Amino acid sequence: MVVPVSTTLTPVRVPSPARQAPRRRTRVLALPEARWALASTVAFLVALALDLGGLPWWAYGPLYAVAYVTGGWEPALEGLRALRGRTLDVDLLMIVAALGAAAIGQVRDGALLIVIFATSGALEALATARTADSVRGLLDLAPSMATRVTEHGEEPVPTSELAVGDVLLIRPGERIGADGRVLDGASEADQATITGEPLPVTKGPGDEVFAGTLNGTGVLRVRVERDPADSVIARIVTLVEEASRTKAPTQLFIEKVEQRYALGMVTATLAVFGVPLIFGAGLTDALLRAMTFMIVASPCAVVLATMPPLLSAIANAGRHGVLVKSAVAMERLGEVDAVALDKTGTLTEGTPEVSAVRPLPGSGLTPDALLALAAAAEHPSEHPLGRAVVRAARERGLRIADARDFAAVPGRGVTAVVGGRVTGVGRAGDPVTGSVDLGPDADATGVPGTEDGDTVVLVTGDGVPLGTLALTDRLRPHAPATTAALTALTGTAPVLLTGDNARAAARVAEATGLVDVRADLLPEGKVDAVRQLQDAGRKVLFVGDGVNDAPALAAAHSGLAMGRAGSDLALETADAVVVRDELTTVPSVVRLSRAARRLVVQNLVIAGTFITGLVLWDLLGHLPLPLGVAGHEGSTVLVGLNGLRLLRESAWRSGQVPVQGTRG
Repeated sequence: MVVPVSTTLTPVRVPSPARQAPRRRTRVLALPEARWALASTVAFLVALALDLGGLPWWAYGPLYAVAYVTGGWEPALEGLRALRGRTLDVDLLMIVAALGAAAIGQVRDGALLIVIFATSGALEALATARTADSVRGLLDLAPSMATRVTEHGEEPVPTSELAVGDVLLIRPGERIGADGRVLDGASEADQATITGEPLPVTKGPGDEVFAGTLNGTGVLRVRVERDPADSVIARIVTLVEEASRTKAPTQLFIEKVEQRYALGMVTATLAVFGVPLIFGAGLTDALLRAMTFMIVASPCAVVLATMPPLLSAIANAGRHGVLVKSAVAMERLGEVDAVALDKTGTLTEGTPEVSAVRPLPGSGLTPDALLALAAAAEHPSEHPLGRAVVRAARERGLRIADARDFAAVPGRGVTAVVGGRVTGVGRAGDPVTGSVDLGPDADATGVPGTEDGDTVVLVTGDGVPLGTLALTDRLRPHAPATTAALTALTGTAPVLLTGDNARAAARVAEATGLVDVRADLLPEGKVDAVRQLQDAGRKVLFVGDGVNDAPALAAAHSGLAMGRAGSDLALETADAVVVRDELTTVPSVVRLSRAARRLVVQNLVIAGTFITGLVLWDLLGHLPLPLGVAGHEGSTVLVGLNGLRLLRESAWRSGQVPVQGTRG
């Protein structure tokens, strides 16, 4: 039975391949945690200014109270709920410590503690919301409606109702509604969101297509081969969610430590208060000793011992174009001992450029004349290869002649009349360029041919072959230096993981000194490779940029996304983003993270020494409250200043990658 297909199509404007689905993004102040943290911070800062300005208590005291209430009511409520479930967390402990500080006159210290924890809670809520936004937004890549072809014609249907075996009509510029296989038609599909390939891929009968990818200028009939719930794009969402859940054991470990510390401190405080009473001490003296103990044993110094180095490293990295999303992310970057790299958009720039111009013997053309002729024919084209040819001609200062009667054949190439002759640019052996054998390296079925990883097109004049152009995805200038620096940092060369073809991957690997190369990978293949490394005991840093890289970014111990052309999902999933796409910053930020982790250890030793000394003094002797507060605050200032050392420019320069002599 022949299924009818309409041949009368309304002209459709083809959107730019870079166009993405509308972005869903939670606004910061839409989160109640952020609003309460902001209110607490503002109240504290105003109160602090009035306090230091010498105003009477009634002028700033109520503002300190506002800071306590707005910043502390939510963690206090959660802590009480946890207490009802027979668990005790550090959040509740901090609220008690803050109230204890206020009870003995240290209202300012208690308010600062409240502000720190309220802000931390708001940042955690924001990170959770943004990750959820990006995962939900990914589903917008797949269209909500598709055109199904039946015995009775065409009908629009929701993509969620499609079934295996349905036949879809994909018009020019439409997103493909389901994973399937082409029955007939010729076109190109921009499937960078799935495979990471930088150029549109030719699609013809028998070729596989993916939901959410963008059809080019041709018309395709596609048979659905996967249920929409099992499409590649849907599996990416599932993989991101599953990989995010694998980090839960670390969080459980932290909660256990918090629980033990909280129980130990509460028990010790009660003992410090109760034991002296048993032996006849006065109530006031016992209460003062217990409150002093709570102040000096407070983990504020420990919190500040950890945060200033990491936050300073985050600020320093930000000045140099690397956005690290949290202190936890910065710390994890310094733990990595293996690196996996995406190719397209990471080691390469993700855009094609002309790498060779080869006139054929007897054509009578110089390389510049051949390039100028091809550029004239391609000038009206919107195809990435055509734009690359025109750009190369302009960079050489060549004159691009006027062309007329331009025509583009989807999946084949272009023709135009240039200088009185019909000029074709496309693959060999098709109606555009004619039947020509380019040799064993040419691709006889795809468009265009490939040679040593380059894309090769044929230029003809009136059907006569004139020469070939080779185009390549340009390697980032400092990619070899970066891979060498990462090898030195981790002790092993990075692994190259790409959805592109093996020849293109091999060419990039040779240029960057990489040995372990895995090509033709779908998103789950990259995840499997990352998990294999981690199962072998390695802590993997994955560097990528596309939607197809998001699952691997989430599965890795640490994920870093290239930001300039990176997809929303990759940017939200990654722990850090290279905003300016400067590849050399990757090893630099890893070194900076390692320096921050060393300072964290130093600060913990300093803080632990002060806390232990002050606690023993309070328990074994008589520690005056002012001296206890001075010792506690002094240790806090000391570790804070030590952590701020990473704000210096020299901290970043010490980790910079030398770029002299790198290959382009």
